[in-house]
Amino acid sequence: MTEKSFPGATDLFGMEAPTKRTNDRPEAAALVEVLMALRASPLVAWVERMNTGAARVGNRFIKFGFTGCPDVLGQLTDGRLLGVEVKAPKGKLRPEQAFMLARINEAGGLGFIARNCRDVFAALGQAP
Repeated sequence: MTEKSFPGATDLFGMEAPTKRTNDRPEAAALVEVLMALRASPLVAWVERMNTGAARVGNRFIKFGFTGCPDVLGQLTDGRLLGVEVKAPKGKLRPEQAFMLARINEAGGLGFIARNCRDVFAALGQAP
């Protein structure tokens, strides 16, 4: 995506000022915000982004991750598993993702959907 300028707008040096870029990847932006909130929480021991998918390497097809794996996996300081599915504001949970979050919660962990840092604070029972 290229930056466009407002006609006639200039910066401090008299150069044409670019417009702010809009984020055409809202889930990626949400992921950054959610990870920052989780990593800042004293209730979270560690968290990591989990990538899932498949790739062809030479003549081999390699699958990584597992079906329904949350976008973020981690551990709470009390030892429980943490699983967070990050979604854009209008994103919907797939059935296998809902199933995995339910499994985490049924086993005593904490699994939830987060669209922003407020969802993280709410799920962890922290005031923002």
